[in-house]
Amino acid sequence: MQRRAGNDSRLAFARFIQNRTFAPKLERMIDFITFCDYSGTFAFAISGIRLASAKKFDWFGAYVVGAVTAVGGGTLRDILLNMTPFWMTQASYLIISGLALLFVLLFRRYTIRLNNTFFIFDAVGLGLFAVVGIAKTIECGFPFWTAIIMGTVTGAFGGMMRDILINEDPLIFRKDIYALACVFGGFVYYACNKLRLPVDLTQSISAISVFIARVLSVRYHLSLPVLKGEE
Repeated sequence: MQRRAGNDSRLAFARFIQNRTFAPKLERMIDFITFCDYSGTFAFAISGIRLASAKKFDWFGAYVVGAVTAVGGGTLRDILLNMTPFWMTQASYLIISGLALLFVLLFRRYTIRLNNTFFIFDAVGLGLFAVVGIAKTIECGFPFWTAIIMGTVTGAFGGMMRDILINEDPLIFRKDIYALACVFGGFVYYACNKLRLPVDLTQSISAISVFIARVLSVRYHLSLPVLKGEE
């Protein structure tokens, strides 16, 4: 009896150590995805609000444009994945969009007047949201090619809705490399996954790769050929 009790104690202790070892890894992964989600929401909302200010929208109109920019792509992603859109069960995303409006109002000299402000925040949001879309799709059990598409939808379609609301030609349909940056980040994510890199490192590298691809495409005027009609 004493020997059995001793074995049970050692087994319980081993399980305790295992839980203590793996739980922090899972918690770090969740924390990183949450960080990407909230940071991307803030960045995209600012990009939308800045463009709305250029169109001389009022505060409410600017908030609507910012919120749609922030949650539009993720909403379409969740609908395609047969899930309830995330912002309908968690109000924090709408609150973050409101904080983005407050940020622009407080620092409008820097966020509205600087021409590169929109581009920086948009590129950051693009990279972060692409990673969130990929991770969420993989979590739902879909194949990797679907995850790359959903990452692109999450990153690019909020900006498309923003452009429609402010009566601009959607950036995703212009010759600029925009959605393709998300596709590139998706393949980087896939490569890192095949190399068995840690999840948080994989997601960081993927988000950075989207940002760099977007920046380099603008810096060096990289673009796809324009489809021309008959002259």
